[in-house]
Amino acid sequence: MGHEHSHEPLPTSLTKFALLSVATALTTMGIKTVAAWLTGSISLLSDAAESIINLVAAVVTLFALRLAAKPADEGHPFGHSKAEYLSAAVEGAMILVAAGAIIWAAIERLITPRLPEQLGIGMLISVVAALINGGVALVLIRAGRAHSSSALVADGKHLMTDLVTTIAVLVGVGLVWLTGWAVLDPIVAILAGLNILYTGYDLIRDSASSLLDAALGDEDMTKVHAVLDAHLREGITYHALRSRVAGTQRFLDLHISVPGEWSVAAGHALAETLSDELSTALPRLQVSAHVEPSRPDGTCPDDAH
Repeated sequence: MGHEHSHEPLPTSLTKFALLSVATALTTMGIKTVAAWLTGSISLLSDAAESIINLVAAVVTLFALRLAAKPADEGHPFGHSKAEYLSAAVEGAMILVAAGAIIWAAIERLITPRLPEQLGIGMLISVVAALINGGVALVLIRAGRAHSSSALVADGKHLMTDLVTTIAVLVGVGLVWLTGWAVLDPIVAILAGLNILYTGYDLIRDSASSLLDAALGDEDMTKVHAVLDAHLREGITYHALRSRVAGTQRFLDLHISVPGEWSVAAGHALAETLSDELSTALPRLQVSAHVEPSRPDGTCPDDAH
């Protein structure tokens, strides 16, 4: 006897956060481009280049969140949540491209160094962009974790990386300003590019793991076992637990063994109770429970739970 239960519907659309990310990317891209144009600094130009990637990534995230928010249909009975993982993977790939372009331009400038101009005003403009990115990054990461949205978390981490890059660039440009050593400008740009390169790799790695149906984490499984263990008694056991995560959704399959003399209604009632309690402990969890008779000695068919 099988029993499927979804305690909570798909979460409401999170596109307002993606729209905030788009607006932020447009604003900071404009600010940093002005700073790079005024100074001629390859470091500030590399910082501006990452903001262009931020804009493209924010648009991809917006599309992914709208797709992920669509309800399940005949062709996609488990919903569209994995669209978020594709978004994070695309964003990671774009970050790699941006990092490569930044490092290449910096190497060219390293071969033929040139001292930037008007560094004071350029740095001041970049500080404004950094403050905007930092504030929005915190908003996106918190919202993404609260709603289990990998796309928002990825976008927030990207902005946070952009903030770190900007700070590093400002330190480097400040040293150029103080010392007059033009060669420091491309060196800082190369270091910034390597940092961006690692961020892109990290996003792609996490997305690939999630697309391969990663299981629930240890913390979540501890909650699952706590709920199930509370109902263990003679003749009632559980086994064959399987879990997976898809975007904002979590799925759990299990077999529940009950005394053979129980009625179908009693077995169903226990499955319903367990499903309700599991979904309360883990919001957005969809539970599929198979109820079966236990062995005469009271154990489950595979002697495990």
